[in-house]
Amino acid sequence: MSGRTTIHDVAKAAGVSVSTVSKAVNGRYGIADATVRRVLDAVRELGYESSLVASSMRARRTGVIGVLLADFEPFSAEILKGVGAAVHDTAFDLLAYSGSHQGAGEGWERRSLSRLSGTLIDAAIMVTPTIVNAATEIPVVAVDPHTGRADLPTVESDSFGGALTATRHLLELGHRRISFLGGRPDLRSAGLRDAGYRRALRDAGLPVDPDLIRPGLYEWQTTRDSARVLLAGPDRPTAVFAANDLSAIAVIDVAREMGIRVPEDLSVIGFDDVPEASRRAQPLTTIQQPMRRLGSVAAEMVFSLLAGEQLDELHVTLPTRLVVRGTTAPQPESPGR
Repeated sequence: MSGRTTIHDVAKAAGVSVSTVSKAVNGRYGIADATVRRVLDAVRELGYESSLVASSMRARRTGVIGVLLADFEPFSAEILKGVGAAVHDTAFDLLAYSGSHQGAGEGWERRSLSRLSGTLIDAAIMVTPTIVNAATEIPVVAVDPHTGRADLPTVESDSFGGALTATRHLLELGHRRISFLGGRPDLRSAGLRDAGYRRALRDAGLPVDPDLIRPGLYEWQTTRDSARVLLAGPDRPTAVFAANDLSAIAVIDVAREMGIRVPEDLSVIGFDDVPEASRRAQPLTTIQQPMRRLGSVAAEMVFSLLAGEQLDELHVTLPTRLVVRGTTAPQPESPGR
């Protein structure tokens, strides 16, 4: 074989998963003796011992992977489920941790890592961290970091491409007055969704109307207030693209309170595809980002780092896709009336 042998090569040669290789080489419970022998034979044949020695040098292990969250909300909950699924068949335990946000001058991540790393956790997955330069001796992977890519390994969804697809879907339905309810301005992913919306309009030869762009901030009441202003005017939009699903749901609720029918009078599309999007009486059209996959990919990166391996990709971007349900329809014949 060319290049340095990795744990993935061993798993392929032995016909097992990466987590099973990790269990076998570390003498963990839960695998048959025959499987252990097959894995160790593959280790010897492929010359993987040097990597094992390197990882064993850092032997003070707790057997715990930490997932650090700013808050337990739908997005982070789905990420956590993805990490949990990846960790399920390994020897690692999972710790979900949301620390205090008081006095957040240095970022909640620094405090959380300083409290946990080296004593309670072997590695950390940070979900939507505000910083990516927290000094730590343990492997750290960031999911959807606020500021975007850095030297730290990152995993994120294609927010720009997803927003482009969402707006183009509305354009293809004949809508021309399309509003955008933005997310948090400090989040890079929210900025990319704004940029995707604007690019789709420009590509269609339409001006970007500032009156159709309102803040939602991913906050329920802020979104409701912005939606009420947008929908109360005489020349209201015929469609709204909201930067996340909870904001889209808030728009739909406000529209119904105002006697505006969805999708007959107003089309609404969200972003994320959280579980509530498909469970509503009128399921939400949305851009699906693979939230659980984000978590599982982050976990696989952590496994590789704990094994002393270099990552094939330092920054991973996963594709999004359009899911058409019941809240988008062709532009009404008399828009805004």
